This record gives sequence, C-alpha cells and structure tokens, in this order.
Amino acid sequence: MRIGELARLTESTPRLLRYYEKQGLITPRREANGYRDYDDYLVDRVLQIRGLLDAGLPTRIIKQILPCLDTPRTIHFADATPEMLDTLECETERMTRRIQCLTRNRDAIMEYLSVVRELA
Repeated sequence: MRIGELARLTESTPRLLRYYEKQGLITPRREANGYRDYDDYLVDRVLQIRGLLDAGLPTRIIKQILPCLDTPRTIHFADATPEMLDTLECETERMTRRIQCLTRNRDAIMEYLSVVRELA
C-alpha cells in the first residue's frame, strides 16, 4: 500500500510515517519508481509505535523492543540488558501512575456528566 493509505488506516500523517522510517521504526519496500510500498502488517506496527509513544516511551527504546514483538501489543525480549530492563521498569511505573491519573479524571468527568444529565 502507498503512504497515504497507511496514513489513513493508522490516523497518522505521511510526514509522521516518514519520520518513523527515518528513525528505523518501519521499513517500507521501494518500487522501481522510488515510491514507498508498505506491507499490511505495518498497520499494526504503526499503531503499536503510536501507542508506545503515547505511553511516553522514547523512540530509542521503541526501536530496541520492536524486533521482539511477536504479535501486536505483546512484547518479548529474551536477551534484555540490565539497563533496558531498568528503563522498561521505570516506564511501566510511570505508565501506571498516568493510568491512575487518567482513571481518576475519567471517573470525575463521568460523575459530572451523570449529575448534569439528572438535572437536565
């Protein structure tokens, strides 16, 4: 598929996909005319990358763990370095705190909506 279709399917921009390519996160094939050709599996890969970036992981860490992804959203890394494990543990703890904060905010908004709807 072409870059525009991958961008549409992943709700990304072509510029962002080219950035992922430059960072070594995705690798399209090149057609004879130089156009990028993206395999279907890259839809899930781009969604994984975006999710990991949204969770706060830097691209250097994402680049290291991407080759270890068996299926979408499952990470396996058999020969991780102590530094990599420490980084991932810190990131996991940070994500947990962020999830807790988001959950509190969601619950507060849901409560607000419930009260507003009862008054309407």
